Amino acid sequence: MQLLPLDSPDRIQLATHWLSLKENYQWLDFGDGRQLVRPEWLKFGMQRGSSVLRLFTSDTDERPIGIVALGNINPHFKTANIWVVAGEKSFASRGYATRAASKMLTLGFRELGLRAIHTWIVEHNASIRMTKRLKFRPIGRQRQCHCIDGHVYDRLWFDLLASEHEEILDGTGTPRCADTPPRGTRRPDKAASNSGASRD
Repeated sequence: MQLLPLDSPDRIQLATHWLSLKENYQWLDFGDGRQLVRPEWLKFGMQRGSSVLRLFTSDTDERPIGIVALGNINPHFKTANIWVVAGEKSFASRGYATRAASKMLTLGFRELGLRAIHTWIVEHNASIRMTKRLKFRPIGRQRQCHCIDGHVYDRLWFDLLASEHEEILDGTGTPRCADTPPRGTRRPDKAASNSGASRD
């Protein structure tokens, strides 16, 4: 599996198409009740640095099958929220969305230096299983705040700290902590590292 940046009109259009499908957008909220997004909105969020979006691929080729994102990135408080959408439903229930989210969590914690990442899921959505596999902890319930087809549902909130994240590797590899360098790389000396720095 690879995480591909939305660095071409075709990739942005594909992401926008998936997010325009009711089976996907009914579970989402991009702020102020906005559930549908336009390509310009995606580009603006990425340019502003408030969002990082990636398409994820299958294990067999580079064909995108879904989208995973960090949104509401706050560099001051070092927080963000994560969401994922399985675009190609023929790949659903095979663990791809969980692995894509795990890779994005690693990117958020290791490359962006985030301390905590949260997510919310509409009650009864099967994606709740994903939060358990990713070791998110439940932190609360926002009651009667999400509407689907005239029915009102609660949102269940979860969060994960950098120290709690273990990346789910492709295949049968051992999970790796977020602050552990990838295999084959050397952890820099302390003196040299002071940079100030969907259903699945």
